[in-house]
Amino acid sequence: MRVVWLYRLCYLILLVSVACVLLITSKTRVKHETELKEAHLNGKDTDILGRINRMEATIIELYRELKNRDQEKKEIAEETEGKIQEKNVYKKLYPKSYLFQKWGDHLSEEEQTEAETLYRKYGYNVFLSDRLPLNRTLPETRNPRCLEKKYPNDLPTISVVLIYLNEALSVMKRAIRSIIDRTPAHLLKEIVLIDDHSTNEDLKGEFDEYISVINKLHPGLVKKVTHSEQLGLTQARISGWKASTGDVVAVLDAHIEVHVEWAEPVLSRIKADPTVVVTPVFDRVNFDNLEVIHYNEASHAFDWALWCMYESFQPEWYKLNDKSMPGKSPSVMGIFIADRKFFGEIGVLDGGMKIYGGENVELGLRVWMCGGSIEVVPCSKIAHIERAHKPYLPDLSITMKRNALRVAEVWMDDYKKNILIAWNLPYKDHGIDIGDVSDRKKLREKLKCKPFKWYIENVYPQLDPWDDVVGYGALKNTVKDNVCVDQGPVPGTVPIAYGCHYYGPQYTYFRKSGQLYIGGIKSHKYNNNRCLVDPGSGTTPGLYECNVAKEKGMSFLWNFKQGKALKNKITQRCLEVDQGTLVIQNCTGQGWEIQHTITDF
Repeated sequence: MRVVWLYRLCYLILLVSVACVLLITSKTRVKHETELKEAHLNGKDTDILGRINRMEATIIELYRELKNRDQEKKEIAEETEGKIQEKNVYKKLYPKSYLFQKWGDHLSEEEQTEAETLYRKYGYNVFLSDRLPLNRTLPETRNPRCLEKKYPNDLPTISVVLIYLNEALSVMKRAIRSIIDRTPAHLLKEIVLIDDHSTNEDLKGEFDEYISVINKLHPGLVKKVTHSEQLGLTQARISGWKASTGDVVAVLDAHIEVHVEWAEPVLSRIKADPTVVVTPVFDRVNFDNLEVIHYNEASHAFDWALWCMYESFQPEWYKLNDKSMPGKSPSVMGIFIADRKFFGEIGVLDGGMKIYGGENVELGLRVWMCGGSIEVVPCSKIAHIERAHKPYLPDLSITMKRNALRVAEVWMDDYKKNILIAWNLPYKDHGIDIGDVSDRKKLREKLKCKPFKWYIENVYPQLDPWDDVVGYGALKNTVKDNVCVDQGPVPGTVPIAYGCHYYGPQYTYFRKSGQLYIGGIKSHKYNNNRCLVDPGSGTTPGLYECNVAKEKGMSFLWNFKQGKALKNKITQRCLEVDQGTLVIQNCTGQGWEIQHTITDF
């Protein structure tokens, strides 16, 4: 018996020690101790084992009570949290803003106003950026084969150039921090900052202090060059190249973050071939929530207006069955990495470009035509913020058009007419000042560059050369006053007669083959244009993809001479206007005039 109560006494002591903290504040415990004391004074319960039994039962009851209280507190906390969250769902002040379509539901009205103001100024979510850590972790998005690759230590050194104009301070800091943290110190020669005449105050004193702190830890690592006036993207990149001293120069946007082991793959490739200009694969950083979205490897291409686009690699790359291998690319998207000396030898960039647009295509053409090549390196990843808008240039087409014409004049030979077609400019006397190109033409002669025809045939065969386009622009009726052919509602298959406004929906293109496209022309062979069709019955004209029209045996070839009737070759019916409606009917003598002609037809 003695052993039993000693055992239970020890068990009780252990139980009491676990619950002692909770018992101190418990009214039940106080009551229990009072009852025990009174019982002892009255001579009751002198049996030790009985007392232990009652104490144990009381503690168990106490434990259950405290457990119930904890559950009640938890439920109250959850209910309170729910009310707080419900309370913090504020009215959206900017329901039409792209910034708040998927983000910002719980921001106060004051915070919404701050976030929207910053978004309009920068084109991305600076409010959120200011609250993210500078050294945030990026998701691993490389192909698994990239993780298995090993690179030598004796790679070329790299100068990283960051171009900026009134960039957000936190975005700038995060870019610099990522480069320092994720580039081997023995390879990172310097970070060159090119300020194209920013006016933001925080990019002066506060930013300079940040640079100073870095240079105390890494002497001479960060260099800053400030333009006394805004010179544009191309001139800023040239300034970055001039200020660089590394073996390799990487020209990047400032709104980026580099991934782990971003530098080694490109440096290894350039070491093997200094004439190759390389570009990493960009992951997209959403402009609103700043999340990193994985992008697959692709070549950097363009259309005849010189707008950038992603495109598949050539079939040879896919036959390798290894997505970690570099792929040939007809151009660069804007971010590029090159051997610094080779880059200088081939003419760096065209300093005659204005503000934005076309400079990347000009570089691509020049590299390929003048002895080098361009590759995308999938194992090098950079996260790049895609702005919702470019605040420094609301209408990009203004400089894009002018710069594209400059590129065409120097590099595209007889194919320069395609730039005019793409922008719907007159074949002669377009009236746009493209600046002096004599130096760039001399550079082409000096480098003994190949003709543009070679480039199309060997580097970018996907481009449709548009060899047989003889007329383009709005198609106006010669009888009905101010009536043009229009593509009509989209989606839809019925063109209409509409008052002439000379914009995209009324652009037509006539080819020697007899095809007439309405509403646009595609730059690439793999895309289909929409052909005007005579259905053969009824009076309503059709607008179908040309390959579909051919497969279905539709009549989509036309005879046409400027100012004369537009007559179908098969049905011999004409496209005309009857009571304001575009119709196919027996010819009555109506004619059409196309806005621009390349040759007589």
